[in-house]
Amino acid sequence: MSEAGENSGPGPGSGTDTSTGPAPEPATAEQAARIAELEDLRLRALADLDNVRKRCAAQVSRAEAEARAAVTRQWLAVIDNLDLALEHAEADPASIIDGVRAVRAQALDILARLGFARRDDRGARFDPARHEAVASRPDPEAEADVVAEVVRPAYGEGDHQLRPAQVVVARPD
Repeated sequence: MSEAGENSGPGPGSGTDTSTGPAPEPATAEQAARIAELEDLRLRALADLDNVRKRCAAQVSRAEAEARAAVTRQWLAVIDNLDLALEHAEADPASIIDGVRAVRAQALDILARLGFARRDDRGARFDPARHEAVASRPDPEAEADVVAEVVRPAYGEGDHQLRPAQVVVARPD
C-alpha cells in the first residue's frame, strides 16, 4: 500500500473528523466556558450552603446556652433559700418546715412559669399517654380505670410533658 492509500480514510489530516481537531470550534469553546462557569457557581453555592449550615448550628448552640442560663438563673433563688434553711438548721423545726414549704412553692412556681405545671390527676380517667400505672387496687365505690392515688405527680401537658404521673388505678371488685 502506498502512503496516499494509508491516509485516504478519515483522520486528523482529512478534515472530516471534527471531534479531535487541534483547535475547538467556537461553539464548543463557548460550551466549555459555560460549563466551567456553572461548575464554579455550583461550588460557590455548596460553599455558601455549608457556611449557612455552620452559622445556623452556631446560632442554635448560642440559643440553647442562653436558654439554659435563663432557666438556671430562675433556680438560683431556690438554691439561695435552701442554703438559708441549712444555715438555720438548729432553729425551731416548725420554722424550718415553713421555710421548706415556701421553697417548694417557689420551685413549683418556676416549673409552672416554664410551662411544666404540676398536675393533680386524682379522680381522672386513666390515660396511658398521661399516666404510668404502678399498681391497681380494688375499690368497690370507684369507677373502673380511675386514678385512685398519685404516687408521683406529672408536670406539663400533652406534648409538653416532662414526665407522666405514676398512679394507682382503682378497679371495682
